[in-house]
Amino acid sequence: MDSQPSSNTTGQAQQQDVKLVGAKRQVAALKGFYIHLFIFTVVIFGLTLINIFSGRPWWIVWVLAGWGIGVVAHAMAVFSHTSRRISDWEGRKIKTLIEKN
Repeated sequence: MDSQPSSNTTGQAQQQDVKLVGAKRQVAALKGFYIHLFIFTVVIFGLTLINIFSGRPWWIVWVLAGWGIGVVAHAMAVFSHTSRRISDWEGRKIKTLIEKN
């Protein structure tokens, strides 16, 4: 018997490694979004209380709108199909560069 793994087994292992890296990246992106959303919620709640007790004008609306746009953009980047296309492109580019070197 040959002690070296077959190329098919090696190819399958490489595919599993690529899938594992992709899954880890996706989990990290989700974690980053949920942390962002949690911080946003806590800070907006606190600032709303400050705005309520300090009286008018309602400046919290501008903070909510500005940061809210950022949270929505972050959600779109994490949950949309575009993020998958970007990830696929990154994987292809990395593969190309590895093969090149």
